[in-house]
Amino acid sequence: METVDVVVIGAGVAGLTAARLLANADADGDGEPAAGRRVVVLEARDRVGGRVHTDRSGGHVTDLGASWIHGVDGSAVAEAVTAFGIRTVEFTVGGYQVDSRPIAYHGADGHRLDDAAIHRFSADVHTVDATLADVVAASGPTDTYRDVTERAVAAQVWDAERAERVREHLEHRSEEQYGVASDELAAHGLDDDSIDGDEVVFPDGYDALPTHLAAGLDVRLRHVVHSVRHGEDGIEVTTDHGTFHAEAVVVTVPVGVLQSDDFVIEPPLPARHRQALERLRMNAFEKVVLRFPERFWDEDVYAIRQLGPEGRWWHSWYDLTRLDGVPTLLTFAAGPAARAIRGWSVEQVTASLLEQLRRLYGDRVPAPSTVQVTAWQDDPFARGSYAHMLPGSATDDHDDLAVPIDGRLHLAGEATWTDDPATVAGAMYSGHRAAEQILGRDVPIARLWSGALNGTT
Repeated sequence: METVDVVVIGAGVAGLTAARLLANADADGDGEPAAGRRVVVLEARDRVGGRVHTDRSGGHVTDLGASWIHGVDGSAVAEAVTAFGIRTVEFTVGGYQVDSRPIAYHGADGHRLDDAAIHRFSADVHTVDATLADVVAASGPTDTYRDVTERAVAAQVWDAERAERVREHLEHRSEEQYGVASDELAAHGLDDDSIDGDEVVFPDGYDALPTHLAAGLDVRLRHVVHSVRHGEDGIEVTTDHGTFHAEAVVVTVPVGVLQSDDFVIEPPLPARHRQALERLRMNAFEKVVLRFPERFWDEDVYAIRQLGPEGRWWHSWYDLTRLDGVPTLLTFAAGPAARAIRGWSVEQVTASLLEQLRRLYGDRVPAPSTVQVTAWQDDPFARGSYAHMLPGSATDDHDDLAVPIDGRLHLAGEATWTDDPATVAGAMYSGHRAAEQILGRDVPIARLWSGALNGTT
């Protein structure tokens, strides 16, 4: 058995943030250089990053997990990226925004809408959104996002076709923002859906962030944790490579793993934590990245969207050509679509997508050069892309998960952060919180990128 001060389970951004701040903490908080806590990070995968995962096969850089910083203003993630010298490119898409950036809309017949038609549609969405805020505020505890959007649309007293277009947009918003159909999302499940400042993506890969955070840390890869036992004598963490004893543990595994029988916490989590956990679920949300030998869509658009029944699954494509100059479209299989294509071959997914693109652009659409399809639902160490709130949940459920247990067991990760869950920022802030809880004092989050660790900055 190996003994350390703190075991951190998971080398994603939450775990690495907690570990780096703990390992870099001066002993008494006086600011003077001193040895920090002895921390070991146990990671089941053969890499750091967790759901931040960059693929570099074929000479291309593709972020298969997290891609964006959703709003750089006041973001610790953005500050860390800047401090580490990681390149970014502005690409603001908003919370499934309806306008403000150039979007090529196509109607149900496949033809591109003119500016006047787009303006009318956008104005309708904004009108419903203005109503929706009050409807959500007045919603009941078990109301779904579909319930409140139906009420907000019905309040406009529009004809059926006009109402359906907006209803469709709101359904896709639920799917694309949280990877779940609107009748599976809490009415207030998008309350946190706000973005401050531009959004940016990473031409060299988002994994540069966890790589920098991991520098100098004791990270043990391919260490699958089976159980965490906590009591008066400390923490005992059992892995397939032996057992670790510590004074405290930070558990950063995704909600899907935390809910599984493969990850055991003994004694079980207190009722407050169990109840909060029961009201969260991992989503079904996959990326499809298509690179083409030539561009067939317009130069001046951020995104392509099709309205109507044909857009049930494939309705939005985002132009990532700006990252490396290769004509590239990103789309999402979200919620029902992700579940439907689960187990499909890449060829099947490609054929389904091309059918829709060729509805819009005809024979101009060539066969893609490469296609990459993620499978986060089938990843045993993720079991989905990120967590969402079930009907009956409360926003406090996120914070309830993070309440320390017996002063030794700490849960962190994107699902434990109320203000910005489902994001890398939420993961980072939750790791910072866990470190402060263990240290018993405030620690500037800037120490992540400004402090030295084993000679590494």
